Amino acid sequence: MRFLSDNTASACPEMLAAMAAANSGRVPAYGADEWTSRLDRCFSEFFGTEVRAFVVTTGTAANALSLATLSPPYGAIFAHEEAHIVTDECGAPGFYTGGAQLVMLPGEHGRISPERLRAALAAHPVSLHTVQAAVLSLTQATEAGTAYRRGDLTELAEAAHARGMKVHMDGTRLANVIAFLDCHPGDITWRSGVDVLSFGATKNGALAAEAVVFFDRSLVKDFELQRKRAGHLLSKSRYAAIQLLAYIEGGLWLRNAQRTNRLAQRIAAAARGALLHPVEANELFLHLGSDGRQRLRAQGFEFEDWGAEARGDARFVVSWDQPEEDVQALCAALERL
Repeated sequence: MRFLSDNTASACPEMLAAMAAANSGRVPAYGADEWTSRLDRCFSEFFGTEVRAFVVTTGTAANALSLATLSPPYGAIFAHEEAHIVTDECGAPGFYTGGAQLVMLPGEHGRISPERLRAALAAHPVSLHTVQAAVLSLTQATEAGTAYRRGDLTELAEAAHARGMKVHMDGTRLANVIAFLDCHPGDITWRSGVDVLSFGATKNGALAAEAVVFFDRSLVKDFELQRKRAGHLLSKSRYAAIQLLAYIEGGLWLRNAQRTNRLAQRIAAAARGALLHPVEANELFLHLGSDGRQRLRAQGFEFEDWGAEARGDARFVVSWDQPEEDVQALCAALERL
């Protein structure tokens, strides 16, 4: 019974069917095909504003190439200390930007507060001798499985823009947050001040298909060159593009996210006082103790130990194709604990 990561899930059948339907004939390469050409219109309708959208195959590529477009080599990228770009991307942001530094900020439940950001920017010197404040990167949902609300996002973006910075959002689980908040996709992106979005789909049913979405379209040319130079311009991009079209136009993004959120809430109700963070997407962080973790593993549950070994914490992630019986069994096991 596997709750290790939503990366362990299968590919959504509807997306595989869409790929098969596009798998005939010879079509123009490098994004000139009819499916890739439809992405701008599809994402513009989805977000309610005119955008440019580009396919890449991994979330790390989406994040690192976005940041390389937004920050010079001498830039500073402000992010939460537990953000994926800080802890899980093997230095890719620094590599692709050519040297930009990450400035890590603390924050409860994985979120940076507007007050914390304003204080950090006020303390960051403006000097020839220091890295220059360039980007604010926010993760939605956060690495603690929580959601930024529109009000805080707007305040954070306003503080960054006032300093001349750009705002990037790592939206690897954006669908789960939209489903949780029951809001329009534009409300927690461009209407809140986000300039560039890494739009995740792989964790929610796609097969190596992510997108970089530009709300600030003036940045596009530089991104296109960054993507080509980095080796992420797909020659047969139709296979990634058709997945994203099916994902959005077919409503798969919402259907899958709503299901994982619902199952995560069932587990949260069973876990009760063991929860370390509010459950606002499809991840749960629990304090189980070493004995509790061992007991669950002995019953066949797979999950990640989280944080220092002595703390006895664990992370459980619900996938879009998680069997209902797995969730039912985990709830019963947690209640016994």
